[in-house]
Amino acid sequence: MNSEKYDINNTLVQLTMVIKLQQLKRNGLPSLNYGNLEDYLACSLWKKNPPGSLHDAANEILSVPADDIVRFMSSRAVIDGAHQSIEDFSDIIGG
Repeated sequence: MNSEKYDINNTLVQLTMVIKLQQLKRNGLPSLNYGNLEDYLACSLWKKNPPGSLHDAANEILSVPADDIVRFMSSRAVIDGAHQSIEDFSDIIGG
């Protein structure tokens, strides 16, 4: 397994992500989805330092704390919200 190069589209990486996703859902993040985890890995954890092997990728995926994903998603929501207009929030604020 160490001889294979890391790739987010590798089925072994995807399987590890699904396993971690199920663990996170069971332990307090029931609305988390695969895309959220994938975004966290690509845009935060591996943005500057991608894993060198499948083994490293699997270890990093399985070691992801729920708090880090929540912080990432919160900051992402703030950034996305800053780029929207007030009309985009009319259903929330009643208008």
